[in-house]
Amino acid sequence: MDTKLLPRDGLILCAVSGGADSMYLLARLRELGYAVAAGHYNHGLRGEEADRDEVFVRDFCAAHAIPFVSEKGDVAAFAGSQHMGVEAAARTLRYAFLERAADELGAAVIATAHTAGDNAETVLLHLARGSGLKGLGGIPPRRGRIVRPMLDVTRAEVENWLQEHGIGYVTDSTNGEDGYARNRVRHGAVPVLESVNPAFLRAVGQTAALVREDEAYLQSLAERFLEQYADENSVDAAALAAQPWPVASRAVRLMAGRDLALIHVQAVLKAAADGGTADVPGLRVAASGGRLVFGPVGAAPIPERTLPVPGEVYVPEAGRLIRARKFMGMPRDVHKSYNIFYFQCENICGSISVTGRRPGDAFRPAGRGCTKKLKQLFREADVPPWERDGVLVLRDEAGILAVEGFPAAERACARAGDRDIIEIELRQAPGEGG
Repeated sequence: MDTKLLPRDGLILCAVSGGADSMYLLARLRELGYAVAAGHYNHGLRGEEADRDEVFVRDFCAAHAIPFVSEKGDVAAFAGSQHMGVEAAARTLRYAFLERAADELGAAVIATAHTAGDNAETVLLHLARGSGLKGLGGIPPRRGRIVRPMLDVTRAEVENWLQEHGIGYVTDSTNGEDGYARNRVRHGAVPVLESVNPAFLRAVGQTAALVREDEAYLQSLAERFLEQYADENSVDAAALAAQPWPVASRAVRLMAGRDLALIHVQAVLKAAADGGTADVPGLRVAASGGRLVFGPVGAAPIPERTLPVPGEVYVPEAGRLIRARKFMGMPRDVHKSYNIFYFQCENICGSISVTGRRPGDAFRPAGRGCTKKLKQLFREADVPPWERDGVLVLRDEAGILAVEGFPAAERACARAGDRDIIEIELRQAPGEGG
């Protein structure tokens, strides 16, 4: 257990499914004297078995005076509505719940129970699909406030400790199925490799840690290069073309602001060397005046999606998870970056939807004293033209309620003393992580 990842002061929210690994995490941290709470997300995928898991974790926490929070979602329906795979949808909803729960509890970190086995499986999956150092570095021990202190703990160690301390756990029946690629790696590849080296799991963990250090160093070289040769949206083409591949490829991805496939990185570097252009997801890269300019192509349009209240909707085009809740009274101040909005229920006309901008959009932001076109607001706020199609707009049947990054519409925004409040939060969708 890597306790260096854990704060001695402050609450640790443990993600607890009820399985052996997460029960070990919760009980072991409690034994070590940490302040812990349990967060359980019921994915709604396994019917009565999933409900059994939730009850098991709830009862354990009640018996040991551990704060417990839970939420139930319909992952299958969410995946279908958002055109996502079930695993990706489950991960998105689970991490969104954990982030909300951590906020509400005031948790310093969120701890997940990924083990040495999970890490080895991740490395093997990335290897099988073709990956650079980032993927071969496995599961990062820390990402934001999410920590994974069990990456050096094996499943055998988990089960032995639970048995010694008389702590039960539940078993997910789908873990024995080979429909998921991870399960096939776990049941097939890992035992074969352990026959070659019984310490295979720890060996992979050590290798992944070394790879992460190499990746961090190469990333720092790319950042240093860009500090010298790049501005906001362009880089010296000749200097980029002259860099060794490990630095140049990372510099391209940093300039693009997103992960790019190998073929796209190669196309950009060819444009840098030959003076051409390259189209990559969401960007057009073109050589001009000795510079390689990263500019936008038409962003994917954001279709209209109805936002249930309470409820949430995923907007993949913008990488946002939009959440709506109801309160009796104003719970806190309006967020300074204007990604959390409060509306008086009686001022909402019909249903609420999430869209992108539309031609002719205009509204009266609270505190501005006048109605302005959205185009003019963008210009005044120095929102780059290529970012404007990705800005989210909240609407009801009377028009705009709010625009991401600006105050809410004066006609609907809540004020101190109001009751029956709707809170809408535009949250960055959780990234990859188990």
